[in-house]
Amino acid sequence: MRMYDIIDKKKNGMELSTEEIREMIKAYVEEQIPDYQMAAWLMAVYFQGMNNRELKDLTLAMAHSGEMIDLSPILGIKVDKHSTGGVGDKTTLAIAPIVAACGEKVAKMAGRGLGFTGGTIDKLESIPGFVTGLDQQTFFDNVNRIGLSVIGQTANITPADKKLYALRDVTATVDSIPLIAASVMSKKLASGSDKILLDVTCGSGAFMKTLEDAVKLAEIMVAIGEQAGRETIALITNMDVPLGETIGNALEVKEIIELLQGNAKEDLKEVCLALASNMLYLAKHGSNKNITLEDCRKMAEEKIQDGNAFRKLKEMVTSQHGDVEAIENTDKLPKAEYYYEIVADVGGYITSMDAKQCGMASMILGAGREKKDSEIDFGAGIRLLKKTGDSLEVGDTIATLYSNSYETFKEAEKILRSAYKIGREVSQKEKLIYARVTKEGITYY
Repeated sequence: MRMYDIIDKKKNGMELSTEEIREMIKAYVEEQIPDYQMAAWLMAVYFQGMNNRELKDLTLAMAHSGEMIDLSPILGIKVDKHSTGGVGDKTTLAIAPIVAACGEKVAKMAGRGLGFTGGTIDKLESIPGFVTGLDQQTFFDNVNRIGLSVIGQTANITPADKKLYALRDVTATVDSIPLIAASVMSKKLASGSDKILLDVTCGSGAFMKTLEDAVKLAEIMVAIGEQAGRETIALITNMDVPLGETIGNALEVKEIIELLQGNAKEDLKEVCLALASNMLYLAKHGSNKNITLEDCRKMAEEKIQDGNAFRKLKEMVTSQHGDVEAIENTDKLPKAEYYYEIVADVGGYITSMDAKQCGMASMILGAGREKKDSEIDFGAGIRLLKKTGDSLEVGDTIATLYSNSYETFKEAEKILRSAYKIGREVSQKEKLIYARVTKEGITYY
């Protein structure tokens, strides 16, 4: 196999064989292929694409490039959820306890945030003492005992993806739909769960800016999962507007606690219930063909109302050495030293928002990472008091900024104000969930 020939074939739109793909990924991980040749191949894929068979082979080769987690010591069906990223995307912290409270198993490996997108592991580590680096046996024991555990991804999971993503990041190929699909699904397949729910975000704060591209990505990922023997469902969710009221790690943990106590903003609650319902459907309909999504939603709602989902969150925090008192009394979560209110200087209605700019403002405050090794300020972030569709009067507080560095407020305010578009006419609030994609097809909402 010559890498030159593989590049040339893909450049000319030709199909690569299973063996060529497998050997290429193996050689790249073993550093037998230089970055400049792999970069050329990535760009060829960007322009020429890959068919479903090639994509399945690429995904499996990436998944098998490192450790394949065997979750068989965990009893029952294991169901996982992955989001393609966004701003204020804190849903894992709610849906894992909800699903576990309904009797299912959630053994999840999550990642850290980078840039304007948040990371589940960073949010959990804002809980004092919470440990995300559990050994495998403790991870298994926790899931068997209480139904859930969320830990950081091990260094041995999909090394091919880590190398390829770093190269995509500097070669302007991050937004390639086939490469995104292979990246996401290789990690999911390597993580070992039986069923997979995908939250494919769409809008200004997501990789996929249009519904058309989001559906295309979802269809490809569902097909990869199904071909690999993992039942897979995708929801297309709105990321034009940040999800919920808060952006920032401890702020988002507090908002999830409020949700599990029955007090939540409607958008966050609706998306969490939709995701939890679909996870429950994946887990339960194998043994109960008559179960419906409506049945699963009722179960999820009941577990919030009766307090069992909140109790599951506390059990997970305790089992991972976190301070459960910080869950019962959120004043014990990290807090920023300073806050700053942004007030409206014109009246009208918020006609649209740019979620990415909101995320960038939060990063400036210290809640996100500009570089991989940047330190997170757990108490920093934004509380959005006004969002798309809301009315404004001069002097109304639009948002409150939080930071341990007062000097960040001026730049963050400038960025956040640019995220809001204000007009004279009422703007309809956008759909929260655009579509559901399964192997049977697409349902639009």
